[in-house]
Parts: sequence; structure tokens; C-alpha cells
Amino acid sequence: MQGPILWVISGISLIWLIILTFIVITYKRHYDLLIKDATSESLTSLLDRVLGDLQVTKKDIASLTSQYDRIEKEGSLHIQKIGLVRFNPFKDTGGDQSFILSLLDAHNNGIVISGLYSRSGMRWYAKQVVDSKGAEHELSVEEVKAIQSAKAIGRENGKQ
Repeated sequence: MQGPILWVISGISLIWLIILTFIVITYKRHYDLLIKDATSESLTSLLDRVLGDLQVTKKDIASLTSQYDRIEKEGSLHIQKIGLVRFNPFKDTGGDQSFILSLLDAHNNGIVISGLYSRSGMRWYAKQVVDSKGAEHELSVEEVKAIQSAKAIGRENGKQ
């Protein structure tokens, strides 16, 4: 009676040994692949180095994100929208030689520069613009058109 039970236990033990051997060989191959480019480093020191590099990379990404946000915020204050309207303010001169140039940032703040041409010379005027409106002086119809032109071009270029 002990003979067949001993053979069954031996068979089960042999199968278990084969399974364990297969698992150990699989892990050994995986370990060898992990450290194949490593010199004489142990897996622990290699993983510690990788984790250290990961922390440095995370700090670099955080720094780059911060710089990007700062640059984007500062960039919204730069001139981004430009509008130009040519017109004839005086009936006694020929052609549209006078103009209005609007220079706006992302928030529609900036200036309009008017150049009025007449036979006696050229006159220049500038007005401050805040949120598409004249800050201290009322805007003329042509100045409003120049601002609308700048905003339309800004929309075409993806600016609000």
C-alpha cells in the first residue's frame, strides 16, 4: 500500500519541481534582460539609479511647465493683433493717403495710431485702447474699424 502512495507523491513532487524550475528560468531570463546593458551593477542599484533619473526628469518637466506658463502669460501682453485702415479724411485731397494702425495684445489693449494726410503736411495722433475702447479719448469710426480689423485677423490666427 505504501508503494503506490509513494509513487503518487513522487510524481506530484516531480511535476511541482518542473513547474518551479520553469518559473525560476523565466525570472532569470527577465533579470538578465534587465541588466544586460549594466556593468557589474546589481538589479537593486540599477533600479535605484532609474528611480533617481525619474525624479530628475519629473523636476525638469515641472520646471519646463512653469517656464511655459510664464512665457505664455507674458506673451499675451505682446502685440498680437494688427489692423490697418486707409481712408480719405478731407474732401480736397485725392486718394486714401491717411491711415489708422491699431496694435492690440491678446486682451484687446493697445494703441491706435492715426496718420492724417493733407496738402499742408502729415499729422500724427495716438490713442490708448483698453478692451477695444478708447481709454481717454473717443474713437473715430475709422479707428473702430481698424480695431475690428485687428480683432478679425486675430481670430483668423487663433487669437481671441
